[in-house]
Amino acid sequence: GAFARVIDFKTDYAQSLIDDFAQSAKSPHIAISVDMLDTGIDVPEVVNLVFFKIVRSKTKFWQMIGRGTRLCPELFGPGKHKEHFLVFDFCQNFEFFNQNPELADSSSSASLSARLFQARVELAVELDKATGNFANDEGEYAQLPTTFLHVGEPGTEHDTKAQLRELRDKVVKQLRDEVNGMSLDNFIVRPKRRYVEKYNLDRPWSQLGPIIQSELIDQIAGLPSSVTDDDIAAKQFDLLILRTQLAVLRSERAFNGLRQKIVQIASLLEELSNVPMVAKELALIHDLQSDEFWHDITSPMLDDVRRRLRDLVKLIELKRRPIIYTDFEDEIGSGAEVQLNGVSVGTDMESFRRKARHYLKEHENHIAMLKLRRNEPLTRTDLAELDRMFASVGTLPDEIERLRGEGQLGVFIRSLVGMDREAAKKAFTAFLSDAKASSTQIEFINMIIDYLTERGSMDARSLYESPFTDVDPLGIEGIFKKEQAIAIVEILDGIDKRAVA
Repeated sequence: GAFARVIDFKTDYAQSLIDDFAQSAKSPHIAISVDMLDTGIDVPEVVNLVFFKIVRSKTKFWQMIGRGTRLCPELFGPGKHKEHFLVFDFCQNFEFFNQNPELADSSSSASLSARLFQARVELAVELDKATGNFANDEGEYAQLPTTFLHVGEPGTEHDTKAQLRELRDKVVKQLRDEVNGMSLDNFIVRPKRRYVEKYNLDRPWSQLGPIIQSELIDQIAGLPSSVTDDDIAAKQFDLLILRTQLAVLRSERAFNGLRQKIVQIASLLEELSNVPMVAKELALIHDLQSDEFWHDITSPMLDDVRRRLRDLVKLIELKRRPIIYTDFEDEIGSGAEVQLNGVSVGTDMESFRRKARHYLKEHENHIAMLKLRRNEPLTRTDLAELDRMFASVGTLPDEIERLRGEGQLGVFIRSLVGMDREAAKKAFTAFLSDAKASSTQIEFINMIIDYLTERGSMDARSLYESPFTDVDPLGIEGIFKKEQAIAIVEILDGIDKRAVA
């Protein structure tokens, strides 16, 4: 329910939850968080703190303790003020700081915002070099011959100096906007006042030499600014593109690895082609996965990719994003091979799904595929056609063979290509007309329709998970009466049954 709530960067309306938590009469009364409630929140009623993470920063440790030190008159009744609070420390942080009382905080890694600022400064410097607006190591500027073009930039007809200068101006404008948003009233900004005031002027930005580059990165990067972006996924994508642009300009080997990451993101976005905003950029997403696109890649081309796809990256499900592998030395002991029956060896299921989805898209106008997407009942002949089409994809993993044997191949195929939105709406038309639904109930049904449009099938258990529990903590049962909830589940079952002859 709402008595205890998780509050982190993935939580929708996190600030509203924090505001509710700060009011003793409102739920939630227990807040579970990672980092978001350690500092900057003042809730005098807090009397219990639970530490369930290892902390090695003395500053952060005392900031966390500070959440309980706020005084609160008459908290326990008339004349019974808050005089103490409890800390439940499960990770021996108190023992650590008792044994290391003189511990100094180590320098933490740069924030994402600071890394973005630094990367943009470096990009602007490289673009200055590429366009002849170059400063030597002594900080003296020299206008290079107009024929100069950085060796890492393929250039020629695909990328003129005018395009590079235009990109340079955009990057510098973004940096200047961020510096202009740094308030001198902020106690973190105030010690850097001399640098902030200097870079609020026009002149330093005309040519970025080594001294200016050093000051921007060492003194300005990471300072709080009113120019903010809360889309973490978009900022991470920005950083990836910026590093790729730098690799292109500097002719670095890192380019191949960065390119592969961008291709992986494009591949994951292609799977969301039923989402309108993704479909709008589908041509670019396909181009990114081709070798031809990367043959004469330039910095302005990459910036166009960043601008068009940055708002789409957050749509990729976390569990579907590329896995990051770590390599540890095995200390368990000697190993032995064990043959595990029923598991296919050497088949990459995600790769197979991408291959199958691409093949099925080419045959989306086949009568059996149209009937499947339109939620029309399939005949045995239709299923035989789908089976034939699917078999031509290549060697099938054991999981697909099992689905074929259970007659669930149609459901699986529709999970790859999605469901026609009008068909999904039609499935709930009778229900909505009979139920006289409220605005919240209509919103809930529209979320189900969105889910079916993208994934083609829906397990009823999903109705008790996010994003449906974001509407009501009890999911479908908190929005509809029991008989209405049963009717919705029956509609979902009926949709699946139409994919099985």
